[in-house]
Amino acid sequence: MGFPQRQPGLSRLFLLAGALVWPLPCMSLELIPYTPQITAWDLEGKVTATTFSLEQPRCVLDGLAGVASTIWLVVAFSNASRDFQNPQTRAEIPAFPRLLTEGHYMTLPLSLDQLPCQEPAGGGRDIPLLRVGNDPGCLADLLQPPYCNSPLPSPGPYRVKFLLMDASSSPQAETRWSDPIALHQGKSPASIDTWPGRRSGAMIVITSVLSSLAGLLLLAFLAASTTRFSSLWWPEEAPEQLRIGSFMGKRYMTHHIPPSEAATLPVGCEPGLDPLPSLSP
Repeated sequence: MGFPQRQPGLSRLFLLAGALVWPLPCMSLELIPYTPQITAWDLEGKVTATTFSLEQPRCVLDGLAGVASTIWLVVAFSNASRDFQNPQTRAEIPAFPRLLTEGHYMTLPLSLDQLPCQEPAGGGRDIPLLRVGNDPGCLADLLQPPYCNSPLPSPGPYRVKFLLMDASSSPQAETRWSDPIALHQGKSPASIDTWPGRRSGAMIVITSVLSSLAGLLLLAFLAASTTRFSSLWWPEEAPEQLRIGSFMGKRYMTHHIPPSEAATLPVGCEPGLDPLPSLSP
C-alpha cells in the first residue's frame, strides 16, 4: 500500500504562476553522503506491523549542525517521497496527520548533543537507535507536541531521510533517502492452513510414534493397577492345613507286630500309641 499518485492539473499551474510572481528562495541544500537504514543490532522487533528501528546518525552532522540546530526525520511513502518539499519555516513542517493526506510528515526532532559521536558510557547498555512509530498515545494527548511519533497506519513501504534545520527552521542540509522499508503484515486466522494433509512426513511419523507410546504406557498402567488392587476384592484361598477346624497329626508308618506280643498287650496299649483314656466313671 502506498500514497495515491497525484494527478497533474491546476495545482501545478498555480505553483508555476506563484513562482513567476514571487521567486522562491534557493532550494539547493548540502547533500550529506549518508543513507538511513534499519539498525544492524541483533534485536527482536526491529521491524513490526507499525514500527521500525533506524540507526542513529552519529558522527554524520557534526561539521554542519550548530548548537541551536535541529535534526528532523522525514517519513514518506515510497511513491510520495519525490514530491516532498523541504519546509522553509516552522509553520510549514508537516505533522503526522499529513501522512494520510499528502503522503509524508516529519517527526523525532533531535539536537546535536542527543547524537554524540562517542559510544555511550556504561558499556553500551543503551542501544543507539531511533524507533519510528513508537508513541501510540501521542495523537490522543492534547498536551503532546504536534510532531508526535505515532504508529504507522499501513505496511508501506516507506522512505526516510534526515533534514538539518537551523534556529529559524530554515533547512541547512539533508541526507539521502533510504531504501524502501516495508512493515510486517499479520495473517488472517482464516488464511492459516491447519489441514493435517499439509504437514510433512516427518511430522506425521513423530506424531504416530508418540501416540503409540502413550497408548502403551496407558495399558501398562491399567495392568499394574488391576494386579495391585485385585487382592483387595478377591483374596486368595487359604491352604487346607490352615483352615479353621482342620486336623493336623503325625503320620505313622505301619509295621509288623509278632502274634505273641499282640496277645499279651491289653487293649489300647499297642506299641507307639499313647494309652486311650478310660471312658468309665
